[in-house]
Amino acid sequence: MRYGFTTGSCAAAAAKAAAYMLLMGREKTEISIDTPKGIPYHAKVTDICRREKSVSCAVIKDGGDDPDITTGAHIAAEVSFSELSGITIAGGRGVGVVTKPGLDQPVGNAAINRVPRAMIEKEVTEVCRFADYKGGLFVEISVPEGEALAEQTFNPRLGIVGGISILGTSGIVEPMSSQALLDTIRVELRQKYAEGQRIVAVSPGNYGLEYMKRTYGYDLDRSVKCSNFIGQTIDMAAECGFETMLLTGHIGKLIKVSGGIMNTHSKEGDCRMELLAAAALKAGADRETLLSLLEAVATEEAVRILKEKNLCEKTMELVMEKIMFYLQKRAGGKMKIACMMYANEFGELGKSSEAEAFLRKIMEG
Repeated sequence: MRYGFTTGSCAAAAAKAAAYMLLMGREKTEISIDTPKGIPYHAKVTDICRREKSVSCAVIKDGGDDPDITTGAHIAAEVSFSELSGITIAGGRGVGVVTKPGLDQPVGNAAINRVPRAMIEKEVTEVCRFADYKGGLFVEISVPEGEALAEQTFNPRLGIVGGISILGTSGIVEPMSSQALLDTIRVELRQKYAEGQRIVAVSPGNYGLEYMKRTYGYDLDRSVKCSNFIGQTIDMAAECGFETMLLTGHIGKLIKVSGGIMNTHSKEGDCRMELLAAAALKAGADRETLLSLLEAVATEEAVRILKEKNLCEKTMELVMEKIMFYLQKRAGGKMKIACMMYANEFGELGKSSEAEAFLRKIMEG
């Protein structure tokens, strides 16, 4: 599969090309840079605009075989002479501004992360040496489509306003990689910790949104979204220093945790009906009920079967015991952990003893 290149690589390439054209006085339609991964990036340069004291150009983002919403975006750089020494890097139109603590850049800075900043400085400095230029340069990175694209990213949730982030640690986008999502989860956790929170609410997604609002007045959008990565989110929350974590989620995800499955993606493991049937058997289900559970196509349907047989309460109690066993095992005594589980149609199915108290503390905070 074909890998792509990050917005950070695109920004560095565009900045290098613009610096070359400014200092050498010649047009540059292709440019090469070295990514931190060690893989060279040969980029085509477009949108060239040459002036007496500045040059701007762009590189079109290519996400390879794992494209995201920034694929096809124009990552632009304008390089101009500066009275300041060295290389000054700033964000322009379509590059977000950080408004909350806990992110890679401090509040007020353009959302151009450390590695892309280092890449830009390295490539532009290389051009300065080649041109024997010892003065200062001002580099402004912009993304014309950035403000619209940002609405489809986590940036508004993270407190990055006005555009996308210039990201990347390796310089390349590896196909089928889940690292970007894990990095986002880590950023959200760090941000909440930096804001002074010591209890963190985590949810796989927004299933049960209306139930949580109606029953507890809690908006699930305030939770850190861990997607399928329940185990790794527990690890990261503990590493951040959180004292307590409250996991709230739909039975379709959390039933897997009762079997010790900490990545709930279907390709990692399913066993939802088998785990429900095992708990129902222990709760006293007969053969007919067990067969019905095993043939159910969704957990909501399985809950309906258990309700009809008056086995739901006992079964969910047993399921929650197993969920808590595996959550606490993963936490390893590094932090307290609690859980609430629900179904869209049937509401609350189970909760650990301290779950409500933790939720109240989160809402008060």
